[in-house]
This record gives sequence, C-alpha cells and structure tokens, in this order.
Amino acid sequence: MCGICGLVSRHSSGVDRDVLGDMNEALLRRGPDSEGMVVDETVGLAMRRLSIIDLEGGDQPIGNEDGSIQVVQNGEIYNYRELRAELERSGHRFATASDTEVLVHLYEERGPHFAEALRGMFAIAIWDRRARRLVLARDRFGIKPLYYAVTADTISFASELKALIRQPGFSRDLDPDALEAFLAYSCIPAPLTIFRAASKLPAGCLLIWEDNEPQIERFATSRPAGDDELLGGSPEELAGELRERLRDSVKAHLIADVPVGVLLSGGIDSSALAALAATESSGTISTFSIGFDERGYDERSRARLVAQHYGTDHHELVLKPDATELLPQLAGIFDEPFADSSAIPTYLVSQLARRHVKVALSGEGGDELFGGYFNYAAHVLAPRLRYAAAVARPFVERLPSSTSKASSLEYKAKHFVRGAGLPALERHHQWKSIFREDARAEILLHRNGARDPIELLRARFAGSAGADALARIMDVDVAVFLVEDMLTKTDRASMANSLEARVPFLDTVVADFAWKLPRRMKVRGLSKKWLLRRAVAPLLPEAIVKGKKQGFSIPVGPWLRGEMEPFARDVLAAERIRRQGVFEPDAITRLIDQHVDGSRDNSRQLWAMLVFSLWHDRYAGAG
Repeated sequence: MCGICGLVSRHSSGVDRDVLGDMNEALLRRGPDSEGMVVDETVGLAMRRLSIIDLEGGDQPIGNEDGSIQVVQNGEIYNYRELRAELERSGHRFATASDTEVLVHLYEERGPHFAEALRGMFAIAIWDRRARRLVLARDRFGIKPLYYAVTADTISFASELKALIRQPGFSRDLDPDALEAFLAYSCIPAPLTIFRAASKLPAGCLLIWEDNEPQIERFATSRPAGDDELLGGSPEELAGELRERLRDSVKAHLIADVPVGVLLSGGIDSSALAALAATESSGTISTFSIGFDERGYDERSRARLVAQHYGTDHHELVLKPDATELLPQLAGIFDEPFADSSAIPTYLVSQLARRHVKVALSGEGGDELFGGYFNYAAHVLAPRLRYAAAVARPFVERLPSSTSKASSLEYKAKHFVRGAGLPALERHHQWKSIFREDARAEILLHRNGARDPIELLRARFAGSAGADALARIMDVDVAVFLVEDMLTKTDRASMANSLEARVPFLDTVVADFAWKLPRRMKVRGLSKKWLLRRAVAPLLPEAIVKGKKQGFSIPVGPWLRGEMEPFARDVLAAERIRRQGVFEPDAITRLIDQHVDGSRDNSRQLWAMLVFSLWHDRYAGAG
C-alpha cells in the first residue's frame, strides 16, 4: 500500500525533483515506512510506502530487467502469485517477492491491457521509456483513488488532491459543476473534482499518454445482468455458493506479511467478514469496534457477540468525540469537501485498529450489491403506492421534524411521498439529495451555468438498460455513491492513520455473482439482503442475522442543537461566509436558526456547510 504521484513534462526542460518531492511529502500518511523516486528525463514517479507484502524487498518504484519500464502502485493485487507463476513460465525473471513487480512484467506481456488480468484494489502508474508512454490505471470499483491534472506544460497525477495542489501555479478556481454535486450528494463524483484544474480518473479506466495527449479508456466495469443472464437455482443452492465465494474472497484478502484485523461494526456485513476471517486465518484475528454514549447509536453489544463466538482479540472504545476538534482535522484529510458524517467514527475506529494491525477488512459494498438500504425497498414499493403517496403527501409533510434517531420514520415517510410518483432515476436523485434544486438556488451566490447533478447519474443509468429497474438503481449506487462516498471515506480515514483497509465484498468473485442474482434474492417487501442473510446464517448468532440495519452514524442533529451550536455559528458566521464568497450568508443563518428552534431538521445541510467552510479556509483560500 502506498501513496503515488508523478510528473510528465511536455517539454525538454525535464522534471523538477523538488516539486515532485514536495508532492510526495504530502502523501506521508499513506506510506510512512519508506519512500522512492525515479526521474527519467522528462518523467518522474514517486511513492510513499506502507509495507504489507515483501517487507524488505518491495520498495518502489520497481523496474524491469533493463529499467526501461518503471511502476508505482497504491493497492494490493490478490492474484499476484498466480500471475507471477504464469509470467515465469513465459521467461520473466523476478528480483523481489512483491505484488508490484508482477505489474512490470505483465505490462511487458500485454501492454496497457495488463490491468484486465488484475484481481485487487489499485491505482497504478507505469512509465514505458521506449514507447514514451505513461499509463495510469484505477481498479474496477475505484477502491483506490487517483487524481490527475493536465496543463500546457505538464501532466501530473497523485493518490490525493493535496499532492497535486502543491505544484507551483496550480489554479484553485472552484468547479461549479462539482460544487452543485457536493450540495446534492455530499461528495463529488468522478471525473469532477472541486477544482477546475484537476480530475479524477474514473473507476475501471486507464489514462494513456503518448503523442502528447492523454486518452481515457475503460478496461473494466461491473454491471447488472439482463433477465436472460440471471441465475437460477434454489435459495439454498445460491446461498451456499455465495457463502463459498465470500470465503474465497476473504481468504485472498488475508494475504499479507503483517497481521490483519476486521473493523467490526456489529452489522451483518462486517460480522460475516469477521466470521470468515476467523475461520480462514491460521492465527487469532483482531476485531475493532467503537460505540457512543447516545442510545440508538451503539452496536457494540452485537459486535461483542461475534467476537465472543469466534474468540477474536477484540478491542472496543466508547467515545464521546469532540466534533469541534475532529471536523477541522477531517477537512485536512479529505482534501475535497466531503459531508458524510460517518467519516468521524470511521476515522476513530481506524485509529483504534492501527494501534494493533496494519491491515483491516471492512464491509463496504455489501449494501450496494445485496440490497441493504431502506430506499431499495422503497423503490420496489413506489410504483405500487404512488397514488396513495400523492394523497398522503399533504398530511405527511405536516409531520413534525426531529433530529433524534428514533424519529427517522418521519424522515423516511417524507422522502417517500415526495419521490414515489417520479421515474426511477429522478426518484433516486430526489431521495439522495441533501439540497434540492430550489435549495441550491437559494444558497449559492453564483450558479455559473452549472449542470444539474442528476446528469452525472444519467449515463451510468442508461448503460444498464434492459436490466431490472432496482438493479439499475443499485448499479448507479455502486458506480457513483459507493466510490465517491463510502470508499472515499474508508480510504481517507484509514490512510490518515496509516492503516490499509481491504473490502472483500468488492472482489470480482463476489460482485460478479451478486449482479446475476434476481431481485427477489435481494429485496422482498421490506426485507433487505434476503439471500446474504441466508448465506451467512450458519456462521453468525441469530441476533446478527435478524438484526435491523443501523449504520455507522453519529447523533449530528442533537449535537448541533446542543454542544456544537456555538462552533457551528462561528464556522458559519455571516462575515466568514461572505469572505469566502460562495454561499449566501443569510440563507445559512436561517438553516442554523430553523434547526436550533426545532422547526426543521437541517442537520445534514448544516454538516455540509460546516465541512465546506472548514475545507475552503484550508485549501481554497490560498494559491
């Protein structure tokens, strides 16, 4: 696991080693164990390493026998041993035992299409001196991040945006499309970044630079099956196959030369991973959980059931985190505005885990692939209830708002009646949006002709035409919200603590199977993860299998009405917002007042504004 970065000069003047070194230094937390750099005339590659595999011999960059091809990688290749054996049979010779060296020789064999053979999570950069070609590759699910920027003089790339902005002259102009997307979705989907000057390489894509122009090509995707491709078989047969595929994935994800643990929330996804890891590991697995004082936000008792059942080395903390201290820290870690409040517990459990292990398994992807969210059940019900929802809407809209978790039924009811009569994608956009279009118009000082954020979803939705309607919505979630919210959160929060997080649900052996399951194997009425629960039932206590989804959440609403109110009023003070010049100060003050007096639950909107204001002061106000 590493942080990677690089520069390609379009001119003969060469690469400035000091600039490249400064970019690399920005990635220290991603790789505190060692660093490396190679400069080849007009090209420079650099990395920071967190040693996981081949601790002594796996430093990067790694070259082929004559040094004409160089590679840096952030991630892990789980089938590297099989690929190495195949390459050795073809005559390639290896100098290390690392997974990264496989990439050099695989590229020699297959050229830019090398990435199609990889099973893993990765962001890779390869420089081919003979062909004068730079190849960037990002794994099919976007588990590992990769940013790039193209100017008249250079092409640069990095694992995090904070490295790119260290280049002299990098423009900090905000992208209006990205800003609208952040307000709608709390994150910024690829290829956008918050800055006009940079882009994200989309998941499953290559960037190939030769002849002085970069080209983006897709090498992998993950799409739902059409009706004629869906799996048959009894629920028992399908559950058995899913269980063994999960076992195979967990076994592959345990490959490491350092101890591996599990981030154990107490939900079914992480509990299944802990169970399988405990049975597949030759030693005792460590598990990590955190809880909160507030009732309804603490799943430690369920996590403890799993830990006791499998005899894991279990670690837990009860926290009353100081959000006023943590939020400014997170603004530095997430170098784009990022408003998923569960970043706080994810950061804290990663901090706990890193005291004991370097690698931890995490359950991202289980909800999106197997139907774990409430809105999936709502999508199934909406076409049947749209007329009833229209009749009920005036009454539901008058329900009082509250910020306690016990009242989430009111929140869900309001969202359901507002979207039930819309087409599927528009309904999903409505349910996902934090600030709806009219609210964005009210709060933004300048719209600058920005695109409606729903356009970022349309191309993906159109690409799954012919599949089941719910499968198409789940595919949008996998391609957009899983990548830009869940995986971004887990990557940044874990790497800020120099912890490698691995996500076995997003292995191809699991995901390809999930896409071929009929809808009834995922969502039945209000029952979610129908088949997954049956698959892991033999492994887990009944309370886990039948437990309701809680989520890794924090009590934002009560905090903003209580101890966090002074902090919020300071960070969102009219003078400060006016100085930043992005939002209408009076509109934000109204959001605070409405929330504090209880007339509206504006907790998600206020969290987004807090995150943005802190981020802006740190990153956008300079340069």
